[in-house]
Amino acid sequence: MDTKKFEKPEYYVNRELSWLKFNERVLSEARDKSLPLFERLKFLSITSSNLDEFFMVRVASLKDQVHAGYEKTDIAGLTPKEQLREISEQTHELVRVQYSTFTRSVMPALEKAGLHLILAHEELTEKQKEFADRYFEDNVYPVLTPMAMDSSRPFPLIRNKTLNIGALISKKDKKKGKEVLEFATVQVPSVLPRVIEIPSGKQGVRTVILLEEIIERNIGKLFLSNDVICAHPYRIMRNADLSIDEDEAEDLLVEIQKQLKKRQWGEVIRLEAEEKMDKRLLKILKTEFDIRNEDIFSIAGPLDLTVLMKVYGLEGFEKYKSGKYVPAPVPQFQTDKNIFEVIREGDVFLHHPYMSFDPVVNFVRQAAKDPGVLAIKQTLYRVSGNSPIIAALAQAAENGKQVTVLVELKARFDEENNIVWAKMLEKAGCHVIYGLVGLKTHSKITLVVRREETGIRRYVHLATGNYNDSTAKLYTDCGIFTCDERYGEDATAVFNMLSGYSEPKRWNRLIVAPIWMKTRFLEMIEREAENARKGIPGHIMAKMNSLCDPVIMQALYYASSCGVKVELVIRGICCLKTGIPGVSENIHVRSIVGDFLEHSRIFYFYNGGIEEFYMGSADWMPRNLDRRVEIVFPVEDEKIKAQIMHVLELELKDNVKAHILQPDGTYEKQDRRGKQPVNSQMEFCREAQELSGKKKKEQKENSRVFIPAEPLEDFQEE
Repeated sequence: MDTKKFEKPEYYVNRELSWLKFNERVLSEARDKSLPLFERLKFLSITSSNLDEFFMVRVASLKDQVHAGYEKTDIAGLTPKEQLREISEQTHELVRVQYSTFTRSVMPALEKAGLHLILAHEELTEKQKEFADRYFEDNVYPVLTPMAMDSSRPFPLIRNKTLNIGALISKKDKKKGKEVLEFATVQVPSVLPRVIEIPSGKQGVRTVILLEEIIERNIGKLFLSNDVICAHPYRIMRNADLSIDEDEAEDLLVEIQKQLKKRQWGEVIRLEAEEKMDKRLLKILKTEFDIRNEDIFSIAGPLDLTVLMKVYGLEGFEKYKSGKYVPAPVPQFQTDKNIFEVIREGDVFLHHPYMSFDPVVNFVRQAAKDPGVLAIKQTLYRVSGNSPIIAALAQAAENGKQVTVLVELKARFDEENNIVWAKMLEKAGCHVIYGLVGLKTHSKITLVVRREETGIRRYVHLATGNYNDSTAKLYTDCGIFTCDERYGEDATAVFNMLSGYSEPKRWNRLIVAPIWMKTRFLEMIEREAENARKGIPGHIMAKMNSLCDPVIMQALYYASSCGVKVELVIRGICCLKTGIPGVSENIHVRSIVGDFLEHSRIFYFYNGGIEEFYMGSADWMPRNLDRRVEIVFPVEDEKIKAQIMHVLELELKDNVKAHILQPDGTYEKQDRRGKQPVNSQMEFCREAQELSGKKKKEQKENSRVFIPAEPLEDFQEE
């Protein structure tokens, strides 16, 4: 492929700015008045938590580059400095829209729904003031640690992401014989609930206030001999990007534990301060945190809107929430057979959260107890807080099975969690591998080796999502169970490679990164382009979280210029542009933002009519293709191929939750006038329930019920 002419910076969008566009799409859900009110609260909260992580990692990384004097431009021709300037401008606007949505649209709607949220303690009635002061004395005061700054006490260390109240205290300077202002701060304790219900002044209305407002009202009680001139909440974001030289780190576990502590004290990269904060107080914070004006956000409302998830959790407002979806049983497992018998009958397709995640948990649970099972091998990237899979693996080791678990210690923001699990599994007797030097292991694979009458058989689970029973209810992911020997051989080779053996000379079915995957994808894209040039229809469909790999994007531009139809479903970052004449006229991009987080990766190539389908753990990003151990697997079962084609086609028809990428870089929802609404996520929910219902009905019809004869005397009364 000659892709040189597709390297122009104007053909691409900066990765960080594309991510901000994604967060705008999340925010647009909060602004959608057709959604239940409390669901809008949820999306406002998600917008905030997304932004926090973006600053701690992506913005922090750009700041590091600027400090290091790095001036190389990105794919869109922007230097790190230019990127930071653009990010600052767009983020300030995003936050402004976020708070305007909250105060002007959501707050009045909450009021109508019977929930009064008091944002300023000055608004409290006398009765409410009494309640707030008593609550402070009984519950809050004993937990607080006020800290002052003066000549003998330096500025205190403020932890990352914590909510704090800064104050100016008036003190008498005996030497100078006059009043001086000193800085003091108190952390809003995260161990106490931030949303507090207080007596309501109106019939049928519930009233809540935020903890920081109760503290601010009573802050004088912390500095009894001095006057509090002003008190305002503030919050900082620090650089939380871990930098570990793995070649130098003798013990990766110890090194990561050390780095996690540093995360609390990294460089301050963002300061959120209450809009009406006293200028003198803001000046102190700005100086002490050594932060520039463009990194200060004046907030017109409560700081850290992730608190809205707590408001969402309030009981009694169920009619303002979407009904909770209960995943449907997987039809193949609605049987008395054990899981291994079912898999032997044929490959099984799983589509979460529409279908239950239980079979994945039961696969490990049954393997742990099954006397025929000799070994269980699994990769773990992010697991839930109280993971049944971890418990089953530990149980398996205690039952004498060979258990090998790869726990990825470098899974961002789950490092601490994963260290705890790794130690627990080691104690139980599992062989734990801590990833590979320089590479994150992001693949999702489980291998169960079982002795059967016919010999040794390998059962494999491959997936697009993590082994996390909690997120499996919220993220859309796909997976398969198979006992096809070609997959089994490859799975064994993967685990041998991960445990320090060596890479195999060839793979039967699996496509593994970082060595083989990118080349394989490029070959398949080129094959579609060559077919199109010969007049054979070329068609690529791909669904993923993010697309920003330059080489892959150039190949897609090349394919489009040859006449290949390219349809992409990309939830987050997309760095290519659509509608460029002669370059991307045949590329269509959509992003689905709905009740569930779109997470599955699916790839389809028409291949001259011999269609190929793949699923896996990798996005088309440099980190996935070049710096991670990832697995993409082909789907060979014809029934499952049809199911995956249905997933792609339905998502491409979605006109309710899909945002379409326009040639000017904006995303717009489709004009639905005169069209039947198609919400792919809701449709998948309906179909999954229908399928499992059909299976239940079949079972009833096929089962014979024998009724015992009753003694005749029972009927004599009649």
